[in-house]
Amino acid sequence: MNPRLSPTHCGTMFRAVFRLSATGARSLARSRPCYSAPSATRCYSHGKVETDEEFDARWVTYFSKPDIDGWELRKGMNTLIGYDLVPEAKILDSALRACRRLNDLASAIRILEAVKDKAGPHKDIYPYLIQELKPTLSELGISTPEELGIDKL
Repeated sequence: MNPRLSPTHCGTMFRAVFRLSATGARSLARSRPCYSAPSATRCYSHGKVETDEEFDARWVTYFSKPDIDGWELRKGMNTLIGYDLVPEAKILDSALRACRRLNDLASAIRILEAVKDKAGPHKDIYPYLIQELKPTLSELGISTPEELGIDKL
């Protein structure tokens, strides 16, 4: 029988490996600092909280810039759609007017599609926004995706 594979030798080797792994695990456990979960009342920002009216005014001002370009329009809409909200009709009005200034019908239709998608399962939000935007859409000559038939594709 091979002396290296004897039962006493294997047991000794196993104990040595176990001892090293246990020591290593303890040293790893000690080297990591213990962090507790932050309390629910902790303030994460020292900045001023923006009201809904200030938020709306900021975005209306952004889209009302006379020198806005296509990239800024897309960047603004991408950021706005990324928020956990459906934009107000006055913000969308301003964005659609920016599309008209840029002569960008495709972006205007994409904005309406994005808002419909953002409204999600709340089936009453999108029709309300279209109702509120109808005068602007008529004035600017912008058709809705439903009027163009592209909502069924």
